[in-house]
Amino acid sequence: MGTPLQDARSFEPTPAGGEGWRAEFFATLRLSWPLAAANLLQMLTYAVDVIFIARLGDAQLAASALAIALFGLVLWALSGLTGAVAPVASAELGERAPALRPVRRTVRMAMWMAVFAGIGGIGLCLLLGPLMRVTGQDAGIIGMATEYNTILVLSLIPMLLNNVLRHFVSTLDRPILATAITAAGIFVNALANYAFIFGNFGAPELGLRGAAVATIITTFVTLAAYVAVIRLDPKLHRYRIFGRWWAPDWQRFWLIFRIGLPIALTITAEAGIFGAAAFLMGNIGATQLAAHTVALQIAALAFQVPFGVGQAATIRVGYFYGARDPEGVRRAGWMSIWVGTGFMAITALAMILIPKLLIAIYVDPWDPKNAVLVGFALKYIVIAAAFQLFDGLQAVAAGALRGLQDTRVPMWIAAFAYWVPGIGTSLWLGFYTPLEGVGVWLGLAVGLFVAAILLTWRWAQRENLGLTTRPARSG
Repeated sequence: MGTPLQDARSFEPTPAGGEGWRAEFFATLRLSWPLAAANLLQMLTYAVDVIFIARLGDAQLAASALAIALFGLVLWALSGLTGAVAPVASAELGERAPALRPVRRTVRMAMWMAVFAGIGGIGLCLLLGPLMRVTGQDAGIIGMATEYNTILVLSLIPMLLNNVLRHFVSTLDRPILATAITAAGIFVNALANYAFIFGNFGAPELGLRGAAVATIITTFVTLAAYVAVIRLDPKLHRYRIFGRWWAPDWQRFWLIFRIGLPIALTITAEAGIFGAAAFLMGNIGATQLAAHTVALQIAALAFQVPFGVGQAATIRVGYFYGARDPEGVRRAGWMSIWVGTGFMAITALAMILIPKLLIAIYVDPWDPKNAVLVGFALKYIVIAAAFQLFDGLQAVAAGALRGLQDTRVPMWIAAFAYWVPGIGTSLWLGFYTPLEGVGVWLGLAVGLFVAAILLTWRWAQRENLGLTTRPARSG
């Protein structure tokens, strides 16, 4: 176990000048890659569910997809809410590392937030049945989806607790633990699906319900793994975040809520435009919708890296913000933006040069029966290559601003960019010009472009806007 002085030094800002930029580059990479890897592994976890459920039949897969559409949106939004623990805790570390008591209280209140928000989220998810009936879904599908969803919602609160603990270990410079735990969760999920869906290893054969049971098991195993590594790692254990868990700190609770709620609403706005785009594509044609889904999955896969860089930017910028070091803030934010957009430039190039190889991840592009779908997907991927840079830029710029605990104005920027020029362009080009699906994708690109420009402008103007001024230290 290190001394307080050693822990403080491990969080010291890098010096100004060229060496500072070089050190910041490696610090950003060291924090970013495990977070990006964990994001990619999380997508693989969801893919495992789809692989097993698909073996039950199209009806079961459709039922699970409807349930996950609502559950995933609620989970993603509430993860943004509880993820506000990262900028708050990193600022405390920057101000007075190791900040044992402030960080402990911050994480404790974030866990409280996970429980309270999770209860509300469960209520929202249980509206799935009425939502499916209003949208005219098949009665048989509604029954299966409702049964699956009723079990699945029990995993929401532990998932949000996992999200808090993931941010805690990452903020304390242990992001590789989150990567390892997520990777282990894939194997647990696969085994649990195999056991409870099909009745293997002596488990009951539950069909689609078994997939929900597998999710619950995986979530609680993951939570136990986080508790174990936090107790076993000396640096993490000294914060004793599970001690006096019943003691409130309402000032920190509302600070997390104030910072996190706009993040949750921003996520909802962004997820909403992509969901709306799917409905628009469905009105154009089933093949275009299928091609849209494939192309969007490829773009989403690439997005996990700048998303991880954005998470790292929140922590790095938050540390210098707490240390009241504007030069460190500048270095951390701009370095993250360069790293994130640099990676997206590589993925954009890959989409232009080897699009069929990327499509092959999901469908066989050389099979004649997929020719029409692949033709549409190739068009959409070219546009995806164009908006890769803007998607990465807006994600990292938003992450850097979160490090300054600036979330409210970015929320309005995102809502405006996605839903006014973004969806407006999609509607106009998709339905009032011959472009159809290409027009919808151009609208997505416009929304991301406007968001990237406005968020980057706000980051560039952070000092003029007074965003780097941290209030006087609190208790």
